[in-house]
Amino acid sequence: MIETAGILLFRRRTRRQREVLLVHMGGPIWAKRDEGAWSIPKGAIMPAENPLDAAKREFLEEVGSPIIGDCVFLGKFRQNSAKNLSVWSVEGDLDPATLKSITFSMVWPPKSGRVQYFPEADRCAWFTKKPALQKIVAGQKKILEAFFASKRHENRHVQHQ
Repeated sequence: MIETAGILLFRRRTRRQREVLLVHMGGPIWAKRDEGAWSIPKGAIMPAENPLDAAKREFLEEVGSPIIGDCVFLGKFRQNSAKNLSVWSVEGDLDPATLKSITFSMVWPPKSGRVQYFPEADRCAWFTKKPALQKIVAGQKKILEAFFASKRHENRHVQHQ
């Protein structure tokens, strides 16, 4: 089983309405997809790495901004048959126009032998509950459902820089 970790950044629009930041997965496979092509910034936990440290590192790599603030553990979720995903939430704000994602390489087009580089995340955006549940990959819907059902996040006032 592959262990992964991620950060769910959220902000409050009103006392009862929260928005979450999701990233659109980069690369040619996801380029023309919208629904079901967005994710929590996350990635693999390296050997001997603390899961929360991995989640913060992955957020920085995919979004280009460090996480500062009180991270609340949401839980460990089975994303698919091969991956577990440990997720923390933190309140903050971020301008999607500031996205600076690292890149990954792959042979594209398939069987061409040509290696190309693509951003891990090609854009990010804020979503309220209903649109977030439509945009996110199927294996992460249960994470958003747990987050939006939780009352733990209603009184937190942490800044993200």
